[in-house]
Amino acid sequence: MDEGTSKYGRWTKDALIKRIQALEYQIQADDERGPTVAVIANSSLKDGGRAEGEGEAEAEPQRAKKKVVRRIDPSKYSTRLVAMKLAYLGKNYGGFEYQSSANIPSIEEELWKAMVKARLIFPESPDEVDWDPWEYSKCGRTDRGVSAFGQVISIRVRSNRPLPKEPGETPIEMRDEAVAESTPQDVGETETEKAPKREFDDFVDELSYPRLLNRLLPPDIRILAWCPTTPAEFSARHNCRERQYRYFFTQPAFSPMPQSLEDPRGRNGKKPKDGWLDIEAMRAAAKKYEGLHDFRNFCKIDGSKQHQSFLRRIFESDIVEVSDVETALPYLRGDEFQPSSPSSLSTGGNFPKVYYFHVRGSAFLWHQIRCMVSVLFTVGQGLEDASVIDKLLDVDAEPRRPAYVLANETPLVLWDCLFPKDLDGPTRTDAMEWVYLGEDNPLNARGASGLVDHMWERWREHKMDELLAGQLLGIVATQADLSKRRNPKAPRFAPLAQKAFEGGNRERGVGKYVPLLKKARLASPQEAYDKDSKRRGYRDAAHMQAVISQRKAEAEAEAAGAAEVAQTTENESSETAA
Repeated sequence: MDEGTSKYGRWTKDALIKRIQALEYQIQADDERGPTVAVIANSSLKDGGRAEGEGEAEAEPQRAKKKVVRRIDPSKYSTRLVAMKLAYLGKNYGGFEYQSSANIPSIEEELWKAMVKARLIFPESPDEVDWDPWEYSKCGRTDRGVSAFGQVISIRVRSNRPLPKEPGETPIEMRDEAVAESTPQDVGETETEKAPKREFDDFVDELSYPRLLNRLLPPDIRILAWCPTTPAEFSARHNCRERQYRYFFTQPAFSPMPQSLEDPRGRNGKKPKDGWLDIEAMRAAAKKYEGLHDFRNFCKIDGSKQHQSFLRRIFESDIVEVSDVETALPYLRGDEFQPSSPSSLSTGGNFPKVYYFHVRGSAFLWHQIRCMVSVLFTVGQGLEDASVIDKLLDVDAEPRRPAYVLANETPLVLWDCLFPKDLDGPTRTDAMEWVYLGEDNPLNARGASGLVDHMWERWREHKMDELLAGQLLGIVATQADLSKRRNPKAPRFAPLAQKAFEGGNRERGVGKYVPLLKKARLASPQEAYDKDSKRRGYRDAAHMQAVISQRKAEAEAEAAGAAEVAQTTENESSETAA
């Protein structure tokens, strides 16, 4: 790694932009001064000084004084490990985990900037994202575009709790001026030096972490709750025993073709009308995921994670209708757009309806949910039978995943994460004592700047977009009389081609559909491991593991030898002293 990469590789995007702007300003200033100033020592220019003997007329105009930022002395504050539950809409982010090479910010990057600005953490290099010193952990790593309504992180942050009293020292009480040093003004009430001594109260004396961070985070990232009783050894990743996901989709999945334009040669009574999904078939197929299975045919293989187990236990898997969210598009009630077998497609009422694939499990593989949903959509469209899931779960018969397209990432939501008290027990009840924003102070949820008002603002913005787009769609779908055919060369029927729905905003033409088990196969796990090992300079995965094991054994032997020499030297020193 070169010096430039090591210095800037983990900087936030905002910090990099500021650095570029500063360098551009410096270059512009140097150009404006002309060649006579170019010989001035770099050190003097960096400090904004002038070369010795330089005239006042040539002096650089004095810059406006920067606002002095009052800093907090971390040594005067205690810290505490807290768990926080957060929600975010992931459409505009490059996933949850920070990636230095990403071209759009991640959720972790926004969290880092808010934590630093609120002075909840005190990194040596604030522009560099480095969670290691803060006992940080996260429950899940959602991919680009994926949202979460119950993501959980744990981190050690600044606290208002007084530092422990040392022998012969008066305890450091909480002071009003310490709170004033924080950039955000909303940090909760604190004791004064004259206040009577009492037990520390997490809701009167402590920093209001959710409210404090929500003032600094983007509006599509919100801290929902925190746990004041977070255990000392808590890990959001390792203590989680259940993760719940939901994948949302509409019924119909895309706009159906009018019956008068459908080529009768392409009609098949076994499959639904294009655009409509067989919900009952999808529900029956989803139940096949439940239990302990090898899901290597329902995930993306990561060649760098060798000897990974693909066994995962699914507690529940189902298709659920979302109530009270229908958006009426009246044209879909017309006979030409209705499915051929209404009873099997759960018709009735306004359309489109909204459903979600609901899945609960202990843990999931990379892209596992999107792979599971993709196969369910093929079943819902009548392109595959539900039995294809049984065949893909039989890894002895199907050791390599067919090259099918993953479902779109945007409708996927990490819905919740559960942390039972007995980590090895059968119970699935969350034992964390979450304090949701508003339970500490009702105005934090329902006040003028409360969480509900913020979310209403986001909802109404998108609701107006939906409403206007829906009205326009209704007009466009009904204003043309398709029977006129003013152009004598107009085709009688739409092209006879298979359409496939993959969770996106519209269908995709696939020509003649190729069944899953007849598609080309991707690399098996072992082939992926060997490929990654060759990229690292080894012959294959076995060779890499052998070299790593040998190096580890040599390092342990060297350490043991050094310890033995040190012990011998110590014994000889003791004998000499005696």
